This record gives sequence, structure tokens and C-alpha cells, in this order.
Amino acid sequence: MSLETAHIGVLYVEIFIPLSGSLKSKRSVLKSIKDRLRSQFNVSVAEIGERDKWQRSVLAACVVGADKTYLDQCLQSILSFFNNVHDIQLIQHQIEFL
Repeated sequence: MSLETAHIGVLYVEIFIPLSGSLKSKRSVLKSIKDRLRSQFNVSVAEIGERDKWQRSVLAACVVGADKTYLDQCLQSILSFFNNVHDIQLIQHQIEFL
């Protein structure tokens, strides 16, 4: 077996959830977002920060592949997805390749 080069792309997003009044409502919004990302883009998604705040969260979406250009396009599409979700406001984002 020959080993090929694999690239890992990670999109970090910090979001504000203005209508969330509890951790339970925040989890409901995040579950919906994560489920939609997994089904539309086939990515791994996890909440990695601001877990104890009602209206804020930091999410990471991760993709793996051999073509770094494709991964960048995929992460840009995911970023566009976040910009179009009506329940949240995107505060900041960062894309990183490992």
C-alpha cells in the first residue's frame, strides 16, 4: 500500500444565537445546524468553546482529503452556509489546514 498525502481542513466559527434563552434552546439550535452540516457537506462538526454560555458558541467543522483546493472550496461553502442561517449571527471565523 502506498501512502498518499492527506490534508485536513478545519473551519472555526464563533456564533451568537440571539433568541436563545437557555442552554437547552442553544443545544436545540446547534443540533439542527450540526445535523444539516453533516448531511449537506459530509463533515465532522463539534462545539469546542463557549459551552456554558446561552447565546454564544464556537464550532469546528473538519474535512479530510487529498486535494487542498477542493477542501478550501468545501470550507468556503460551509462558511457561506453559516452566513445564511437565520437563527445565528457569525461573529468571526478562521480556516486552518493541518
